[in-house]
Amino acid sequence: MSAASEITRKAESNLAFALKILPKDRRDDMVVFYAFCRTVDDIADEPEVPVSRRAEGLKSWEDGIRHGFPVENELGYELLKMTERRGIPHQWLLEIIDGCRMDLEPQKFGSWEALSKYNWKVAGLVGLVSTRIFGCVHESSDRYAEMLGNALQLTNILRDIGEDLTNGGRIYLPENDMIRFQYSERDLIGRVYDGRFIAMMRYHAERAEYLFREAEALVHPLDRKALLPARAMAEIYQCLLKKMKQDGFRVFEKRYALSKPRKLLILMKFLIAGSLANE
Repeated sequence: MSAASEITRKAESNLAFALKILPKDRRDDMVVFYAFCRTVDDIADEPEVPVSRRAEGLKSWEDGIRHGFPVENELGYELLKMTERRGIPHQWLLEIIDGCRMDLEPQKFGSWEALSKYNWKVAGLVGLVSTRIFGCVHESSDRYAEMLGNALQLTNILRDIGEDLTNGGRIYLPENDMIRFQYSERDLIGRVYDGRFIAMMRYHAERAEYLFREAEALVHPLDRKALLPARAMAEIYQCLLKKMKQDGFRVFEKRYALSKPRKLLILMKFLIAGSLANE
C-alpha cells in the first residue's frame, strides 16, 4: 500500500469516502492530493509540537513543491507527478499550505468576509484542485468549488467548536456575529450553552445551507457527472448540518457524525446517478 493510500485509509474522512465514486485513475490522483492535504493539516494541528517545529515542517513541504522532493519522500514525489499530469499550478498547493500556517497560532476573524478568505485557502482551493482532478471543463465549476468549500468549512467549524477550544483555544466564529447575538468570547470559552448560543448557531447553519444551495445551482450539465463525488460529500455534510440543527447544536458535549450505513446510502445514490449518466 502506498503512503498516500495508507494516510487516506486511516483518515476515514467524508472526502475519502466520497472518492469511491471516481474512476480509478482519478481516484488514485485524489488519494495523493488528499494525503498531501491531510499531512500538512496534521503538521499545523499538533498542539504538543512546538510552533517553530510545525512551521519548519510546513516550510519543508513548500520547499519540496518549489524545488523538488527527495526520493525518500514518496508522497511528495507522487504529488508533483500528479500536478504535472493534471495541469495543477503549484501556487495553489502553496496557498493551501499558507492556510494551514494560519492555524499555527490561535487567531480571530472579525467578520464573515475575513473568515471566507481563510476558508478559501483551506477549503476553496482544495475544491479547485479537486475539480481539475475530477475532469471538470466548465468555468462555473471554479465558482462551485469556492461556494462548496465555504459551506463545508463552515459546517466543520460549527461541528468542531468544542474540539477547537480544547485544541489551543481556537475560535473561528466571526466576532461581529458573536456581538450580534450578545454572546461573548468569554461565554464561548466557558462553553455557555443557552438561547443566545443556539440562535447564533442557527444563524450560521442557515448561512451554510444557503451556500450549499448556491453551490448546487452552479453545477453545469457539462460537469454534472464529474462533480458527483463533490455533490455526494455536499449531501453528507448537509445531513450532518441537519443533524446538529435538530439536536440543538450540542457541540460542547459531542462530536456529530453520520453512520457508515447512512453515508453508504448517499454514496449509492450518486453511484446510480453516475451509471444513468453513462447510458
